[in-house]
Amino acid sequence: MRQIPVDTANATVMVAKAPQPKVKDRRTGEIALDKDGTALMTVEVMFSTPDEVEILKLTVPEPGVSEDLAMGTPVVLTGLVASPWENEFNGQKRHGIAFRAIAVTSLADGASKPKAA
Repeated sequence: MRQIPVDTANATVMVAKAPQPKVKDRRTGEIALDKDGTALMTVEVMFSTPDEVEILKLTVPEPGVSEDLAMGTPVVLTGLVASPWENEFNGQKRHGIAFRAIAVTSLADGASKPKAA
């Protein structure tokens, strides 16, 4: 699947919803892991450019998520990429864009660094 780098240089980004573990299977509550076995988190951010504001749901490896990311915290996104996806469920085709970042780091004063791996 193609990954498209996202330029964040002219964007203001802040947390819209605190990080949550990414759930792989809603029935069992199983947490999603990346190919290296690292737990994944979901972080919703407000991504604002001079022309538009969007809420993006990002997938981020747990060690790349700063502690104390509360709603409204300004953040910087490292390695943000967008990947188009498409699937079929119950005969209906669905498509969208998935966003993934290497890290979401707080810009608030006194913020802690991303968790060590």
